[in-house]
Amino acid sequence: MHQTQGNGSTPGQEPPNDGLLAGRIDALFGGLGARGRVVLSHLPLTVTVVLIVAAAALFSPETLVDERFRLALLGHSVIFVACAAIPWGRLPAGVLSVIPVLDCLAIGFTREAGGPGFNVLSLMLVFPVIWLSVGRQRSRVLLAVLGVVLSTVVPAAALDSPPTQGSMIRTIFLPLVMAAIAVSAHIVSGTLHRQRKALLRKDQALAETLAESVDRQRLLDAVLAAVGVGVWVVDKDGNNVLINRAMRDDPTLARLTEAESTTTLLLSDRATPVPSGGLPAARVARGDMFTDELIWAGDEKDQRAFSVSAHAICSRDGARSGGVITLVDVTALITALAAKDDFVGTVSHELRTPLTSILGYLELVLEEPGHEGIEAELQVVHRNATQLLGLVNDLIAVASEHVDLSLQEADLARLLADVVDFTLPQAANRGLELVLEVEPSLTARMDIPRIRQVVSNLLSNAIKYSPDGGRITARAHRTGTDLVCSITDPGVGMSPEDQEQAFTKFFRSARSRETAIPGAGLGLPISKTIVEGHGGSMSLTSAPGAGTTATFVLPAS
Repeated sequence: MHQTQGNGSTPGQEPPNDGLLAGRIDALFGGLGARGRVVLSHLPLTVTVVLIVAAAALFSPETLVDERFRLALLGHSVIFVACAAIPWGRLPAGVLSVIPVLDCLAIGFTREAGGPGFNVLSLMLVFPVIWLSVGRQRSRVLLAVLGVVLSTVVPAAALDSPPTQGSMIRTIFLPLVMAAIAVSAHIVSGTLHRQRKALLRKDQALAETLAESVDRQRLLDAVLAAVGVGVWVVDKDGNNVLINRAMRDDPTLARLTEAESTTTLLLSDRATPVPSGGLPAARVARGDMFTDELIWAGDEKDQRAFSVSAHAICSRDGARSGGVITLVDVTALITALAAKDDFVGTVSHELRTPLTSILGYLELVLEEPGHEGIEAELQVVHRNATQLLGLVNDLIAVASEHVDLSLQEADLARLLADVVDFTLPQAANRGLELVLEVEPSLTARMDIPRIRQVVSNLLSNAIKYSPDGGRITARAHRTGTDLVCSITDPGVGMSPEDQEQAFTKFFRSARSRETAIPGAGLGLPISKTIVEGHGGSMSLTSAPGAGTTATFVLPAS
């Protein structure tokens, strides 16, 4: 079977870690409580302050001695302790905005206390500004700008710092720059938030789709494991894609799926080997789809019959991508049908001998004088016995699927006209008009009584199944090297399901059973056997309520 990579990457390459890292960060941040998230948000600024203190100790020790600088650092420490100590989850969400505003003031005092050499600390305002701006509330952007303004005005006023050109420029431009950063951060965070929600929705939809696919796969696996039919799925090249348990557990079928199959396959005649190009997978690879074809598989001592079907698998664009082959073991059914035919044939042979004797003695009695008073009754007995003998002969014919034919040159047009003339009174009694449309001189080698029997059967069916009157048309014409004869009636018609079974022995439609239309279900099967014995073919065209056309074709002379 074909295997596919499951990680979405090319074999031999490492999958990207960006999504994995982001997932770990999200998991870490989401697993923290409100207090932990506040501390984690404040941590970058705290670390930066620690690094500044370390740098001041190395390069400007005198700054650390300044009482004002120490108070500013103490303010940073107090703010960090407040982040870690206050139970933020119990307070309103808006109270949290106080922390970044206080950070702005602490940064301003640290910068003013450090003197001109520490003006670069204004860049630290980025931390509280971004903290305030990444929320979804626009008022927090204004609060961020206000915190920057306070960081430039309040420390200068509290420490009595004399105004300088640099401080004036800082007071004007620093809020503008930080305002731009705040707005950008707010827009970016909003965009990322919307994208994240969209991705979450897509992830949820994908998860639901995956769950549905898994459920369907489990259902499919359960069905394929439960059915006793061999299921074999191949791609468009005939390679194996899926084989169910019934197929794998059967040694005969399992060998059939191998690339170099050793299973002996025979056609329905149980004698002709199936050619390599006729194997099911090879036929599917050629695009050949089929239904209920009989093959025999296995060794001579253990041959079994399988009904094989193949149905196409198509991709979304309609292109053929493979096929599903099913193999049903019908050995028991074939054996039962053969036994039934043997039984029917045996019983029919046993019945024909006494019926022939009865008819012979009846004919002798009818030829002798002195029975004039019961001659009518004897004729009824003779007629019914003759009909019963014909039925027995039909049973023998359909059981053996063979009829003995005595071929001679004959005119189908004349034969059809004779049968129509004979049937006219029967049609008239049912209120039906019988029309004949034939071309002249339609000669063929045929068994005249048998073809007469076929035409009589078709006309009898047309009359029986046309209870509402109308016109029955009998046609015959030449088409190339064939003679085509058809009987069209305006009757009740047949459903597609009934048409599929019409030539099955003893089959009678539900409509014929409900309306008590007489018949044994042998007329069409025996007619088809006779026509095929002549090298011809027979077919039906019908629709419910629209009548039926029965057609048979014979080779012309």
